[in-house]
Amino acid sequence: MLRLLVSMLVGIAVTFGLFVFMAELIANSARPPEKGSGPVVIDILVAEKQAKPMTRKRPPPPPPPPKTPPKTPPVEPDPVDNSAPSISLDAPRIQSSGSGGFTAPTALSRDGDAQPIVRIEPKYPIKAARDGKEGWVKMSFTINELGGVEDVTVVDADPKRVFDKEAKRALRKWKYKPKVEDGKAMKQFNQQVVLEFKLGN
Repeated sequence: MLRLLVSMLVGIAVTFGLFVFMAELIANSARPPEKGSGPVVIDILVAEKQAKPMTRKRPPPPPPPPKTPPKTPPVEPDPVDNSAPSISLDAPRIQSSGSGGFTAPTALSRDGDAQPIVRIEPKYPIKAARDGKEGWVKMSFTINELGGVEDVTVVDADPKRVFDKEAKRALRKWKYKPKVEDGKAMKQFNQQVVLEFKLGN
């Protein structure tokens, strides 16, 4: 019985103490907040770095200009021998014969000073070379006052119209020494030449 009475008294005392503590809390919360001393200002000082003086580096001197190579004297080309008989043809597996794939002018219709200075060798037609055809073309032409060839016509050919085109094309590029009479260049008409087309062995 005594123990019960003591526990009740202790409980009442604890309860009363809690009520008093809560009343103090409520009373403190109703008070206006005390004014502080003001915001705290913090000064942050940054030490300025001492600027290093800028130094400009001088660019390296330019390299000396390359020495110009000594001038080589011009090489004069070897003289062209128009009487050389050999010729190289574009057709595969074809070798020129001893006459160079065609003959030099076999005959001129008239005796005169008509002498070829530049002779362009005709190309062997590829189709004729592939078929193994050989032949010749007889042409008539005129040598003008400047030594050029004009009025080229085919007089006869064997086989017909196989080698005509290449023969005429080459003959038009020939250059002759024109005939001179009384110090004046003269035309020479009805000149004829035969070009033979032969395959090598």
